[in-house]
Amino acid sequence: MVKDGKLKKTHEFKRVYRRGNSVANRLLVLYVLATREPTRRVGYSVSKKIGKAVVRNRVKRVLKEAYRHNKDKLTTRLDLVLIARKPIVDASYQQIESAMNHLFRKAKILKG
Repeated sequence: MVKDGKLKKTHEFKRVYRRGNSVANRLLVLYVLATREPTRRVGYSVSKKIGKAVVRNRVKRVLKEAYRHNKDKLTTRLDLVLIARKPIVDASYQQIESAMNHLFRKAKILKG
């Protein structure tokens, strides 16, 4: 099993934004960039427009948990960036997980 990495640096995010493809729904935007690396890396972006630090950190925790539960369904050799949209603040965990899975299907990055 391949361990997932993290996108941390600004230039890594910018490369995914510039070269990757995006799909979106009401709660999230997903940028996907195919890479040559054997790993899958993911980054999370939650703007200050979403709310104060407590709210942003909660949204990031929920996004990370929803991704963790569904990452085995995804193909490898990808860089992903998940961007939260304003309505995510009022959404439940199930709605966020469903929205994330919808984007994975829409981006065609699911295995099989």
